[in-house]
Amino acid sequence: MSDKKEDLSLRAGHRERLRQNFLDDKLAKYETLELLLSYAIPRRDVRPLARMLYNKFGGMYPILSASIDDLCKVRGMGRNTAIFIKVIQKILLDGYECKFQDTNMLYDREQLCNFCKLMLGHKDIEEVHILYMDDMGRLLENQLHSTGTYDCSSLYDIEIVKHALYLGAKAVAVVHNHPRPNTSFSIQDKEVTVRLKAMLDAVGIKLVDHFVVSGDMLYSLSDFSVYTGGTIGNGNS
Repeated sequence: MSDKKEDLSLRAGHRERLRQNFLDDKLAKYETLELLLSYAIPRRDVRPLARMLYNKFGGMYPILSASIDDLCKVRGMGRNTAIFIKVIQKILLDGYECKFQDTNMLYDREQLCNFCKLMLGHKDIEEVHILYMDDMGRLLENQLHSTGTYDCSSLYDIEIVKHALYLGAKAVAVVHNHPRPNTSFSIQDKEVTVRLKAMLDAVGIKLVDHFVVSGDMLYSLSDFSVYTGGTIGNGNS
């Protein structure tokens, strides 16, 4: 057997073990990523790439939410593979949205935290999303309201009220991210939230909360707590 054929045989055996370990729930986190990458890059050993992605971004949420350009900066990562990763992110987000259209999205804060982290965690510019809900807390629309820079974004309160009335929404939540590690709400964040709440109150719509995603945490302005994906604690701890 030639070295090339032997290498292909060993790789096939390794990937079969990865698949079986996945079915047995025995994969390390980077090995799950390795298995995923093996479908996008079938003719290459992708373990080094999986390790480099984890080392650079620090986990699955930041890998999935990284931009295509940032993913392509990792040695061995091509544009097609970066797009493949972004497709996985989109599928997961669509799955959350489908679930939230049928159930109260505020009932399970762990699910809400994971959704927001997947949507906005580790992005390199600020985005503002508005979650419009019915009277049962079910998601009507997840709207990308605005994009900004690495340290600021805009919130247009009149447009939010108009769109909420158009949808027949009964509740609204604001979610935005801090690309730079920053767990606090700025004075501007608080001022626009108070103004938006007053405008929504005037037309009988509830402002549920204003959330900020920073790294792997979700912070709530209403109670200054941090949702870490299962654990609720004080944001200052």
